[in-house]
Amino acid sequence: MIGIFACLAAVAIDGDTLRCANVPEANGRVRLARVDTPERGQPGYDEATAALRAMIDGRTVTCRWVDADPRTAAIERHDPFGRRVAFCAVSGRDLSAEILRLSLGKPWP
Repeated sequence: MIGIFACLAAVAIDGDTLRCANVPEANGRVRLARVDTPERGQPGYDEATAALRAMIDGRTVTCRWVDADPRTAAIERHDPFGRRVAFCAVSGRDLSAEILRLSLGKPWP
């Protein structure tokens, strides 16, 4: 899978991860690019997850694959958990930027 794609039947796994029915790798999990949200059990996890869920619920999510780790010279296709990384948007609204705007995550890296 390369380039731009529709994330079919998108589901929020947490504040920075989606599951797309049409992505064969990593059980369909896609990591939002350049944002990091709290992990399960950490303060802010529920809020970030609920916000992402509300942003994508019933909407068309469009994504574009990017380098998983821009800190390295090589192009990384997957993050350490095997997920592809993408900028994703709903109605032209970048989901990573929205999470940051709402102060529910921090920029990564």
